[in-house]
Amino acid sequence: MTVNIDSKNVEQIVKQVLQEMGGVQVSSAPKSAGAVPAKSRVAMLTALEHYEIKEYPIPELSDDDILVKVEGCGICGTDAHEFKRDPFGLIPVVLGHEGTGEIVKMGKNVKKDSAGKPLNIGDKIVTSVIFSENPDITMYDLNKQNVGGADVYGLLPDDDIHLNGWFADYLVVRGGSSVFNVSDLSLEDRILIEPCAVLVHAVERAKTTGILRFNSRVAVQGCGPIGLICIAVLRTMGVENIVAIDGEEKRLAFAKEMGAGATVNFKEHKSIEELTAAVEKAFGGHLADFAFQCTGSPIAHSNIYKFIRAGGGLCELGFFINGGDATINPHFDICAKEITTVGSWVYTLRDYATTFDFLKRAKAIGLPMHKLITHKFPLSQINEAHVTNLKMEGLKIAIINE
Repeated sequence: MTVNIDSKNVEQIVKQVLQEMGGVQVSSAPKSAGAVPAKSRVAMLTALEHYEIKEYPIPELSDDDILVKVEGCGICGTDAHEFKRDPFGLIPVVLGHEGTGEIVKMGKNVKKDSAGKPLNIGDKIVTSVIFSENPDITMYDLNKQNVGGADVYGLLPDDDIHLNGWFADYLVVRGGSSVFNVSDLSLEDRILIEPCAVLVHAVERAKTTGILRFNSRVAVQGCGPIGLICIAVLRTMGVENIVAIDGEEKRLAFAKEMGAGATVNFKEHKSIEELTAAVEKAFGGHLADFAFQCTGSPIAHSNIYKFIRAGGGLCELGFFINGGDATINPHFDICAKEITTVGSWVYTLRDYATTFDFLKRAKAIGLPMHKLITHKFPLSQINEAHVTNLKMEGLKIAIINE
Protein backbone atom coordinates (compact mmCIF):
# COMPACT_ATOMS: atom_id res chain seq x y z
CA MET A 1 0.00 0.00 0.00
CA THR A 2 1.36 3.44 -0.97
CA VAL A 3 0.86 6.42 1.37
CA ASN A 4 1.08 9.87 -0.18
CA ILE A 5 2.63 12.35 2.24
CA ASP A 6 3.28 15.82 0.90
CA SER A 7 5.62 18.37 2.43
CA LYS A 8 2.85 20.05 4.40
CA ASN A 9 1.86 16.75 6.00
CA VAL A 10 5.48 16.07 6.92
CA GLU A 11 5.78 19.51 8.51
CA GLN A 12 2.62 19.01 10.54
CA ILE A 13 3.75 15.58 11.72
CA VAL A 14 7.14 16.93 12.79
CA LYS A 15 5.54 19.78 14.71
CA GLN A 16 3.15 17.43 16.45
CA VAL A 17 5.94 15.05 17.47
CA LEU A 18 8.10 17.88 18.80
CA GLN A 19 5.23 19.36 20.78
CA GLU A 20 4.43 15.99 22.32
CA MET A 21 8.10 15.62 23.36
CA GLY A 22 7.88 17.85 26.41
CA GLY A 23 6.09 20.81 24.84
CA VAL A 24 9.03 21.90 22.71
CA GLN A 25 8.33 25.19 20.89
CA VAL A 26 8.73 24.73 17.16
CA SER A 27 9.26 28.41 16.49
CA SER A 28 9.52 31.52 18.63
CA ALA A 29 8.81 33.82 15.71
CA PRO A 30 5.51 35.72 15.77
CA LYS A 31 2.77 34.47 13.47
CA SER A 32 2.32 36.87 10.58
CA ALA A 33 0.05 37.39 7.59
CA GLY A 34 3.06 38.28 5.48
CA ALA A 35 4.96 41.47 4.75
CA VAL A 36 4.34 44.26 7.25
CA PRO A 37 5.64 47.77 6.54
CA ALA A 38 8.52 49.11 8.57
CA LYS A 39 6.58 52.19 9.68
CA SER A 40 3.03 53.23 10.48
CA ARG A 41 1.31 56.55 10.14
CA VAL A 42 -0.43 57.96 13.20
CA ALA A 43 -2.55 61.07 13.68
CA MET A 44 -0.83 62.75 16.62
CA LEU A 45 -2.74 65.51 18.42
CA THR A 46 0.15 67.93 19.01
CA ALA A 47 -1.80 71.05 20.00
CA LEU A 48 -5.38 72.10 20.61
CA GLU A 49 -7.45 71.52 17.45
CA HIS A 50 -4.41 70.32 15.51
CA TYR A 51 -3.40 66.82 14.44
CA GLU A 52 -0.16 66.06 12.63
CA ILE A 53 0.36 62.93 10.53
CA LYS A 54 3.58 61.34 11.75
CA GLU A 55 5.38 58.07 10.99
CA TYR A 56 6.90 55.76 13.57
CA PRO A 57 8.66 52.38 13.29
CA ILE A 58 6.52 49.31 13.89
CA PRO A 59 8.30 47.61 16.82
CA GLU A 60 9.08 43.94 17.27
CA LEU A 61 6.24 42.17 19.04
CA SER A 62 6.58 40.35 22.32
CA ASP A 63 5.15 36.85 22.67
CA ASP A 64 1.87 38.32 24.01
CA ASP A 65 1.37 41.21 21.58
CA ILE A 66 -0.84 41.64 18.52
CA LEU A 67 -0.28 43.92 15.54
CA VAL A 68 -3.54 45.18 14.06
CA LYS A 69 -3.99 46.84 10.69
CA VAL A 70 -6.56 49.53 11.43
CA GLU A 71 -9.65 49.55 9.22
CA GLY A 72 -11.67 52.29 10.88
CA CYS A 73 -12.40 54.23 14.06
CA GLY A 74 -15.28 56.43 15.16
CA ILE A 75 -14.82 59.88 16.67
CA CYS A 76 -16.20 59.95 20.21
CA GLY A 77 -17.38 62.92 22.25
CA THR A 78 -14.33 62.28 24.44
CA ASP A 79 -12.10 62.76 21.37
CA ALA A 80 -13.92 66.02 20.65
CA HIS A 81 -13.29 67.29 24.19
CA GLU A 82 -9.62 66.33 23.99
CA PHE A 83 -9.31 67.94 20.54
CA LYS A 84 -10.83 71.21 21.75
CA ARG A 85 -9.66 71.52 25.38
CA ASP A 86 -7.30 68.66 26.38
CA PRO A 87 -9.14 68.08 29.70
CA PHE A 88 -7.07 64.96 30.39
CA GLY A 89 -3.71 66.65 29.79
CA LEU A 90 -2.61 64.04 27.23
CA ILE A 91 -1.17 66.16 24.40
CA PRO A 92 0.84 64.93 22.49
CA VAL A 93 -1.34 61.86 22.04
CA VAL A 94 -2.69 59.41 19.46
CA LEU A 95 -6.43 59.26 20.11
CA GLY A 96 -9.14 56.92 18.82
CA HIS A 97 -10.81 54.26 21.02
CA GLU A 98 -13.79 53.24 18.85
CA GLY A 99 -11.55 51.33 16.46
CA THR A 100 -11.36 47.99 14.74
CA GLY A 101 -9.03 46.19 12.40
CA GLU A 102 -7.44 42.98 11.19
CA ILE A 103 -4.77 40.93 12.94
CA VAL A 104 -1.69 40.86 10.72
CA LYS A 105 0.87 39.61 13.22
CA MET A 106 0.79 38.16 16.73
CA GLY A 107 3.03 36.64 19.36
CA LYS A 108 3.23 32.89 19.91
CA ASN A 109 1.34 33.07 23.21
CA VAL A 110 -1.77 34.61 21.65
CA LYS A 111 -4.38 31.90 21.21
CA LYS A 112 -7.80 33.16 22.29
CA ASP A 113 -9.69 36.39 22.83
CA SER A 114 -11.04 37.59 26.18
CA ALA A 115 -14.22 35.54 25.78
CA GLY A 116 -12.36 32.32 24.91
CA LYS A 117 -12.86 32.53 21.15
CA PRO A 118 -9.86 31.45 19.01
CA LEU A 119 -7.72 34.18 17.47
CA ASN A 120 -5.92 33.81 14.14
CA ILE A 121 -4.18 35.95 11.56
CA GLY A 122 -6.85 37.70 9.48
CA ASP A 123 -9.45 37.89 12.26
CA LYS A 124 -11.20 41.20 12.84
CA ILE A 125 -10.95 42.46 16.39
CA VAL A 126 -11.85 45.25 18.78
CA THR A 127 -10.19 46.11 22.08
CA SER A 128 -11.85 47.13 25.31
CA VAL A 129 -9.37 47.86 28.12
CA ILE A 130 -5.82 47.19 29.18
CA PHE A 131 -5.89 45.39 32.50
CA SER A 132 -4.18 47.21 35.31
CA GLU A 133 -3.21 45.61 38.62
CA ASN A 134 -6.84 45.51 39.70
CA PRO A 135 -8.35 42.17 40.75
CA ASP A 136 -11.87 43.61 40.51
CA ILE A 137 -11.67 43.90 36.71
CA THR A 138 -11.99 40.44 35.20
CA MET A 139 -14.02 38.95 32.40
CA TYR A 140 -16.05 36.54 34.49
CA ASP A 141 -16.58 38.46 37.74
CA LEU A 142 -17.85 41.82 36.63
CA ASN A 143 -20.30 42.89 39.31
CA LYS A 144 -17.66 44.53 41.48
CA GLN A 145 -17.03 47.56 39.27
CA ASN A 146 -16.98 48.78 35.70
CA VAL A 147 -13.88 49.38 33.62
CA GLY A 148 -13.88 53.17 33.86
CA GLY A 149 -10.66 53.23 35.84
CA ALA A 150 -8.67 51.05 33.45
CA ASP A 151 -6.47 52.13 30.53
CA VAL A 152 -7.94 52.31 27.03
CA TYR A 153 -6.19 52.46 23.67
CA GLY A 154 -6.67 55.96 22.31
CA LEU A 155 -6.40 57.58 25.74
CA LEU A 156 -2.85 56.48 26.59
CA PRO A 157 0.01 58.91 27.23
CA ASP A 158 2.56 58.90 24.43
CA ASP A 159 5.54 56.56 24.84
CA ASP A 160 8.40 55.15 22.76
CA ILE A 161 6.01 52.88 20.78
CA HIS A 162 3.58 55.66 19.74
CA LEU A 163 1.14 53.18 18.16
CA ASN A 164 -1.24 53.64 21.08
CA GLY A 165 -4.52 54.71 19.47
CA TRP A 166 -6.79 53.70 16.62
CA PHE A 167 -6.28 56.94 14.66
CA ALA A 168 -3.42 55.26 12.84
CA ASP A 169 -2.56 52.68 10.18
CA TYR A 170 -1.45 50.11 12.77
CA LEU A 171 -2.01 49.53 16.48
CA VAL A 172 0.13 47.43 18.83
CA VAL A 173 -2.15 45.56 21.23
CA ARG A 174 -0.03 44.69 24.26
CA GLY A 175 -0.25 41.62 26.42
CA GLY A 176 -2.85 41.96 29.16
CA SER A 177 -5.29 43.82 26.94
CA SER A 178 -8.86 42.68 26.43
CA VAL A 179 -9.45 41.66 22.81
CA PHE A 180 -12.59 40.36 21.11
CA ASN A 181 -12.88 38.47 17.82
CA VAL A 182 -15.72 40.15 15.91
CA SER A 183 -15.07 38.76 12.43
CA ASP A 184 -18.79 38.07 11.99
CA LEU A 185 -19.71 41.77 12.14
CA SER A 186 -19.48 44.39 9.39
CA LEU A 187 -16.99 47.26 9.56
CA GLU A 188 -19.78 49.72 10.42
CA ASP A 189 -21.06 47.50 13.24
CA ARG A 190 -17.54 47.04 14.59
CA ILE A 191 -16.97 50.81 14.71
CA LEU A 192 -20.20 51.18 16.71
CA ILE A 193 -19.35 48.50 19.30
CA GLU A 194 -17.73 50.81 21.87
CA PRO A 195 -20.50 53.46 22.01
CA CYS A 196 -23.16 50.75 21.93
CA ALA A 197 -21.52 49.06 24.92
CA VAL A 198 -21.97 52.31 26.85
CA LEU A 199 -25.72 52.06 26.31
CA VAL A 200 -25.99 48.34 26.94
CA HIS A 201 -24.37 49.07 30.31
CA ALA A 202 -26.70 52.03 30.98
CA VAL A 203 -29.82 49.97 30.32
CA GLU A 204 -28.49 47.17 32.53
CA ARG A 205 -27.90 49.76 35.28
CA ALA A 206 -31.45 51.04 34.79
CA LYS A 207 -32.85 47.54 35.18
CA THR A 208 -31.31 47.27 38.65
CA THR A 209 -33.91 49.77 39.89
CA GLY A 210 -36.73 47.32 39.19
CA ILE A 211 -38.67 50.13 37.51
CA LEU A 212 -37.70 49.68 33.84
CA ARG A 213 -39.98 47.05 32.29
CA PHE A 214 -41.39 46.09 28.89
CA ASN A 215 -44.44 48.35 29.33
CA SER A 216 -42.61 51.30 30.89
CA ARG A 217 -43.01 54.80 29.50
CA VAL A 218 -39.42 55.86 28.84
CA ALA A 219 -38.11 59.36 28.11
CA VAL A 220 -34.72 59.68 26.38
CA GLN A 221 -33.28 63.19 26.59
CA GLY A 222 -30.67 63.99 23.95
CA CYS A 223 -30.61 62.49 20.45
CA GLY A 224 -26.95 62.53 19.58
CA PRO A 225 -25.32 59.14 18.94
CA ILE A 226 -25.59 58.18 22.63
CA GLY A 227 -29.31 58.98 22.93
CA LEU A 228 -30.14 57.36 19.60
CA ILE A 229 -28.30 54.18 20.53
CA CYS A 230 -30.10 54.24 23.89
CA ILE A 231 -33.42 54.17 22.03
CA ALA A 232 -32.19 51.27 19.89
CA VAL A 233 -31.08 49.23 22.92
CA LEU A 234 -34.45 49.81 24.60
CA ARG A 235 -36.28 48.68 21.47
CA THR A 236 -34.25 45.49 21.13
CA MET A 237 -35.09 44.71 24.76
CA GLY A 238 -38.81 45.04 24.10
CA VAL A 239 -39.59 48.55 25.37
CA GLU A 240 -42.27 50.05 23.10
CA ASN A 241 -43.32 53.41 24.61
CA ILE A 242 -40.37 55.76 24.10
CA VAL A 243 -40.43 59.57 23.83
CA ALA A 244 -37.29 61.31 22.52
CA ILE A 245 -36.44 64.88 23.53
CA ASP A 246 -33.99 67.08 21.59
CA GLY A 247 -33.71 70.47 19.92
CA GLU A 248 -32.88 69.34 16.36
CA GLU A 249 -35.65 68.07 14.08
CA LYS A 250 -33.31 65.91 11.99
CA ARG A 251 -32.19 64.04 15.07
CA LEU A 252 -35.75 63.69 16.34
CA ALA A 253 -36.77 62.24 12.98
CA PHE A 254 -33.96 59.70 13.22
CA ALA A 255 -35.06 58.89 16.79
CA LYS A 256 -38.33 57.65 15.32
CA GLU A 257 -36.42 55.45 12.88
CA MET A 258 -34.54 53.98 15.83
CA GLY A 259 -37.75 53.15 17.68
CA ALA A 260 -39.11 56.23 19.46
CA GLY A 261 -42.89 56.44 19.30
CA ALA A 262 -43.07 60.21 19.78
CA THR A 263 -40.72 63.19 19.95
CA VAL A 264 -40.58 66.58 21.69
CA ASN A 265 -38.52 69.54 20.47
CA PHE A 266 -37.53 71.51 23.55
CA LYS A 267 -36.86 74.63 21.44
CA GLU A 268 -40.58 74.91 20.77
CA HIS A 269 -41.38 75.45 24.45
CA LYS A 270 -40.58 78.60 26.41
CA SER A 271 -40.58 77.24 29.94
CA ILE A 272 -39.91 74.02 31.82
CA GLU A 273 -43.61 73.87 32.64
CA GLU A 274 -44.52 73.96 28.94
CA LEU A 275 -41.85 71.40 28.11
CA THR A 276 -43.04 69.08 30.86
CA ALA A 277 -46.61 69.38 29.59
CA ALA A 278 -45.41 68.48 26.07
CA VAL A 279 -43.63 65.37 27.35
CA GLU A 280 -46.74 64.40 29.32
CA LYS A 281 -48.89 64.87 26.23
CA ALA A 282 -46.52 62.72 24.16
CA PHE A 283 -47.06 59.90 26.67
CA GLY A 284 -50.84 60.26 26.34
CA GLY A 285 -51.34 62.24 29.53
CA HIS A 286 -48.73 60.51 31.70
CA LEU A 287 -45.25 61.33 32.92
CA ALA A 288 -42.38 58.93 32.25
CA ASP A 289 -41.87 55.84 34.37
CA PHE A 290 -38.18 56.01 33.60
CA ALA A 291 -35.83 58.50 31.92
CA PHE A 292 -32.33 58.45 30.43
CA GLN A 293 -30.35 61.71 30.47
CA CYS A 294 -27.86 61.56 27.57
CA THR A 295 -26.79 65.14 26.92
CA GLY A 296 -24.04 66.16 29.32
CA SER A 297 -25.88 69.47 29.83
CA PRO A 298 -26.41 70.59 33.46
CA ILE A 299 -29.62 72.37 32.42
CA ALA A 300 -30.92 69.18 30.82
CA HIS A 301 -30.14 67.26 34.00
CA SER A 302 -32.02 69.84 36.08
CA ASN A 303 -35.05 69.58 33.79
CA ILE A 304 -35.35 65.83 33.47
CA TYR A 305 -36.70 65.24 36.98
CA LYS A 306 -39.84 67.13 35.96
CA PHE A 307 -40.59 64.55 33.24
CA ILE A 308 -40.64 61.59 35.66
CA ARG A 309 -43.67 60.39 37.63
CA ALA A 310 -43.67 59.87 41.38
CA GLY A 311 -41.92 56.58 42.11
CA GLY A 312 -40.14 56.64 38.77
CA GLY A 313 -36.48 56.16 37.87
CA LEU A 314 -33.61 58.00 36.21
CA CYS A 315 -30.33 56.88 34.63
CA GLU A 316 -27.80 59.70 34.22
CA LEU A 317 -25.11 58.85 31.67
CA GLY A 318 -24.39 62.11 29.89
CA PHE A 319 -21.46 63.42 31.89
CA PHE A 320 -18.29 61.74 30.63
CA ILE A 321 -16.32 64.85 31.53
CA ASN A 322 -16.98 67.53 34.14
CA GLY A 323 -19.75 69.57 32.54
CA GLY A 324 -20.43 71.74 35.58
CA ASP A 325 -22.96 71.74 38.40
CA ALA A 326 -26.69 71.17 37.93
CA THR A 327 -29.36 72.86 40.05
CA ILE A 328 -32.16 70.71 41.41
CA ASN A 329 -34.53 70.92 44.33
CA PRO A 330 -33.94 67.76 46.38
CA HIS A 331 -37.35 68.00 48.04
CA PHE A 332 -39.49 68.35 44.91
CA ASP A 333 -37.24 66.51 42.46
CA ILE A 334 -36.12 63.50 44.50
CA CYS A 335 -37.63 63.08 47.98
CA ALA A 336 -41.29 64.00 47.46
CA LYS A 337 -41.39 61.94 44.25
CA GLU A 338 -39.19 59.13 45.59
CA ILE A 339 -37.15 59.03 42.41
CA THR A 340 -34.67 56.16 42.13
CA THR A 341 -31.50 57.36 40.38
CA VAL A 342 -28.55 55.43 39.00
CA GLY A 343 -25.43 56.70 37.34
CA SER A 344 -23.78 54.90 34.43
CA TRP A 345 -20.12 55.12 33.47
CA VAL A 346 -18.58 53.26 30.53
CA TYR A 347 -19.24 49.46 30.69
CA THR A 348 -18.07 46.13 32.02
CA LEU A 349 -16.35 43.57 29.81
CA ARG A 350 -19.46 41.40 29.88
CA ASP A 351 -21.52 44.37 28.62
CA TYR A 352 -18.96 44.68 25.84
CA ALA A 353 -19.48 41.07 24.79
CA THR A 354 -23.28 41.44 25.09
CA THR A 355 -23.10 44.34 22.65
CA PHE A 356 -22.17 41.98 19.80
CA ASP A 357 -25.52 40.24 20.21
CA PHE A 358 -27.32 43.57 20.55
CA LEU A 359 -26.00 44.68 17.15
CA LYS A 360 -27.17 41.45 15.54
CA ARG A 361 -30.60 41.78 17.16
CA ALA A 362 -30.92 45.43 16.10
CA LYS A 363 -30.23 44.43 12.50
CA ALA A 364 -32.73 41.55 12.73
CA ILE A 365 -35.59 43.86 13.74
CA GLY A 366 -34.69 46.44 11.10
CA LEU A 367 -33.12 49.24 13.13
CA PRO A 368 -30.88 51.34 10.81
CA MET A 369 -27.76 51.29 12.98
CA HIS A 370 -25.51 51.78 9.93
CA LYS A 371 -27.11 55.20 9.34
CA LEU A 372 -25.56 56.47 12.55
CA ILE A 373 -22.26 56.78 10.65
CA THR A 374 -23.02 59.86 8.57
CA HIS A 375 -19.51 60.96 7.53
CA LYS A 376 -16.33 59.08 6.60
CA PHE A 377 -12.89 60.66 6.30
CA PRO A 378 -9.42 59.26 5.52
CA LEU A 379 -6.74 59.54 8.19
CA SER A 380 -5.09 62.40 6.29
CA GLN A 381 -8.23 64.52 6.81
CA ILE A 382 -8.62 63.91 10.53
CA ASN A 383 -8.60 67.63 11.36
CA GLU A 384 -11.49 68.21 8.96
CA ALA A 385 -13.29 65.22 10.47
CA HIS A 386 -13.06 66.68 13.98
CA VAL A 387 -14.22 70.10 12.83
CA THR A 388 -17.22 68.45 11.17
CA ASN A 389 -17.93 66.64 14.42
CA LEU A 390 -17.74 69.84 16.48
CA LYS A 391 -20.16 71.59 14.10
CA MET A 392 -22.67 68.78 14.74
CA GLU A 393 -23.18 68.43 11.00
CA GLY A 394 -23.70 64.68 11.32
CA LEU A 395 -24.00 61.97 13.93
CA LYS A 396 -21.11 59.51 14.11
CA ILE A 397 -18.03 60.67 12.20
CA ALA A 398 -15.61 57.89 11.29
CA ILE A 399 -12.02 57.68 10.09
CA ILE A 400 -11.81 54.91 7.49
CA ASN A 401 -8.47 53.56 6.23
CA GLU A 402 -8.19 52.35 2.66
